[in-house]
Amino acid sequence: MTAISADDGATTTGGGHARPPRRETPSPDAVVIRRTLAEIEPVADEATSYFYALLFVQNPGVREMFPPAMDAQRDRIFGALLTAAEHIDDTVTLTDYLSHLGRGHRKYGTQPAHYPAVGEALMYALERYAPRSWGPEAEAAWVRAYTAISQTMIDAAADDEMRAPPWWDAEIVGHERRTSDVAVVTVRPDQPYPYRAGQYAALETPWWPRVWRHYSFASSPRTDGLLSLHVKAVPAGWVSRALVHRARRGDVIRLGPPNGSMTVDHASGRGLICVGGSTGIAPIKALVEDVAQHGRRRPVEVFFGANRDADLYDLDSFLDLERRLPWLSVRPVVAQFATRGFAGQLPEAVKRFGPWQEFDGYLSGPPQMIRKSMDALVSSGIPADRIRHDFTGTLVPPS
Repeated sequence: MTAISADDGATTTGGGHARPPRRETPSPDAVVIRRTLAEIEPVADEATSYFYALLFVQNPGVREMFPPAMDAQRDRIFGALLTAAEHIDDTVTLTDYLSHLGRGHRKYGTQPAHYPAVGEALMYALERYAPRSWGPEAEAAWVRAYTAISQTMIDAAADDEMRAPPWWDAEIVGHERRTSDVAVVTVRPDQPYPYRAGQYAALETPWWPRVWRHYSFASSPRTDGLLSLHVKAVPAGWVSRALVHRARRGDVIRLGPPNGSMTVDHASGRGLICVGGSTGIAPIKALVEDVAQHGRRRPVEVFFGANRDADLYDLDSFLDLERRLPWLSVRPVVAQFATRGFAGQLPEAVKRFGPWQEFDGYLSGPPQMIRKSMDALVSSGIPADRIRHDFTGTLVPPS
């Protein structure tokens, strides 16, 4: 259910692939829905608050499924509903997006019976805050859209229930502080955890119940079943600060199902250019290990970006991989006072060493870095549909 979430805002589909083209002529429902969206956009904050208040007053039991403080997720639920409705004509992208949400929401205890309550709160919020465009035609269009949205999510959750638990308990078996605010956390799930190198999962700690945050896996699947995560404590980051400063061996966290498609296409003969900023280097390391395990000598170029030398917390292990793997090249790029690697901004360094038309691109890190690196790779010869990332800020990547 889109409304019961602590972290699942709109998410990329296809790991950053260019989205399938929309139908040239929007459907009548899409026209009506976008008219409503245009009217509600200037008052989205008020509409969001009203939506939650109505949902919780009319369905008190639902409130218990949310974290005590709503600040971190207040815009995500209502925003995800609106985003899904906006893309109602983009069937392939929308189905993938909603299926991801439906599967992921199992960990909150979401049931099919919750969806009507969310739909009712949505309709009342739209009616109240989009009065000029609201009417029988708009209501009918939104009912059809929400019915399709909710059913796709319900079906995805039911299908996933046949294959996997709603979450995995995972014991922390290793906790290594690399810097004052970065820790490498190793966990052992209570049952097999199937994932692919480059993917990520939502994580919940015992100190902040019902607050979930996304972290990428920093290794390819291991024979011992252990999972590695790189965590950077950020200001006001409840989960990240707990994992870095409070977590110890023996603590048990929860993992949601694996997600993301920033994975290696092993059928391709092209090289990989991998750009990671800060702890975004974690899934890049998993990709390098994945290529090595498949035994093909594909060139892999890694750009590791940091603000300062001290932030290159995992560089030594990458340099060790570089010494052992003749097809791997590692370039640290430091923005301020560099004494290791190259001085400057990461996207500029990527362009400087191009062109890259014979490579596939992989990007991981802060949103602004991903956007600028995407532009750098496209300008260096890589088509946008061969650049993968799992930036969780938009339903589809920027055109």
